[in-house]
Amino acid sequence: MPTVNSMTWWLAIVAAATVAFAIGGIWYAPGVFGRRWMALNNLSEPDLARRNMGQVFGVSFLLAMVMTINLALFLGPHPSFGFCVAAAAAAGVGWSAAGLGIIYLFEGRPLALC
Repeated sequence: MPTVNSMTWWLAIVAAATVAFAIGGIWYAPGVFGRRWMALNNLSEPDLARRNMGQVFGVSFLLAMVMTINLALFLGPHPSFGFCVAAAAAAGVGWSAAGLGIIYLFEGRPLALC
């Protein structure tokens, strides 16, 4: 459903995914919420060091692209700024946070992880 200027549409998608990825990096930084996230998940620095971080970051960025494309398709070709903000907030709270909340309830995880 890209608009007439397909290149602009894709640039916006990549920019939005990059911003989402960067915000995630800041969010999980040790000085922000990273240490709390590690504690709530019973993870240590050595646990994280054993991960393939190239794979973690690469797949995370691809998933950010999928989420961004999904939201762009949902918004349509010419949404207003206000509708974009409202739709993004509704998707974040109504789909993402609510869905994670249900999963965490069944898994017995702390809701602070949502």
